[in-house]
Amino acid sequence: MLSRRALLLQSSALLAQEVTFSTGVNVINLLATVRDKQGNLIQTLKQEDFLLAETNKPQKITYFAQQSDLPLRLGLLIDTSMSQEKVIPAERAAAYRFLDTVLREKLDKIFLIQFDTLARVRLGFSTSRSQLETTLNDIDTPTRKELHASGGSGTSLFDAVASGAELMKMESGRKALIVLSDGVDSSSDHTLPMAIEAALRADTLVYTIYFTDSGFYSGGFGVPNGRAVMSRLSKETGAGAFEVTKKQSIDQIFAAIEQELRSQYSIGYVSDIPVGYPAFRKIQLTTKQKGPTVQTRDGYWPKRP
Repeated sequence: MLSRRALLLQSSALLAQEVTFSTGVNVINLLATVRDKQGNLIQTLKQEDFLLAETNKPQKITYFAQQSDLPLRLGLLIDTSMSQEKVIPAERAAAYRFLDTVLREKLDKIFLIQFDTLARVRLGFSTSRSQLETTLNDIDTPTRKELHASGGSGTSLFDAVASGAELMKMESGRKALIVLSDGVDSSSDHTLPMAIEAALRADTLVYTIYFTDSGFYSGGFGVPNGRAVMSRLSKETGAGAFEVTKKQSIDQIFAAIEQELRSQYSIGYVSDIPVGYPAFRKIQLTTKQKGPTVQTRDGYWPKRP
């Protein structure tokens, strides 16, 4: 059996060679985004500029890099429930432009999930722009016949996130789900905590784009607090939460997500806390300099060796 030091050296060497994160026995991998007080990305920090702790116990960073050309593994999750009927055309058009800009064929891979009463994988991992665009063009709200067959309308947001996380489990590189929704869930088998846990276990960020048709909820439906749901999905997985407004278009949001994905710090460490009961462990990553905000996942579940 390899010693702890040998394991550490071996894991660091593998990470350096691949410049990606593959989950090892004891290696915990983080992707971090750092912003200043004005919200601008900070891309000039070094390893010694960070402070890392696990359950409030200081940890030593053993791998550090900032790479802008790592392969991307993305999942685009589109809410097609009836509350989104009027905003889907804008979402589809912006997604076309995003894919055309971000996708590097033969390097990046993207899958598409549509969710309303059920969450459905419409296209598995693909590197083809034309294939992705053809599938996007077919994504729409359910027909009356489909609604009748499913027993009525509904939204399976949390099931969609869990399904996306499952697809990400065996992938490496920078992994992220991008969710376009009003944050309402009415028919999932998964709960919000379960969806977050699935994403964390798959080392996957969940970016959310809160896009709502306010008029849909003005007819006595009541306005649900979907914004808080979307914010929690992103915050706890270490990603950004965005909202389409008059001041920030969906195209601007997609551009911001792309920039963030290409500007993250890759950080790895080996926890010196013995693996006992595999309870959730909180991670605290900050900068030595006061002021910058570090965005990364809240923690992880340790794996038994």
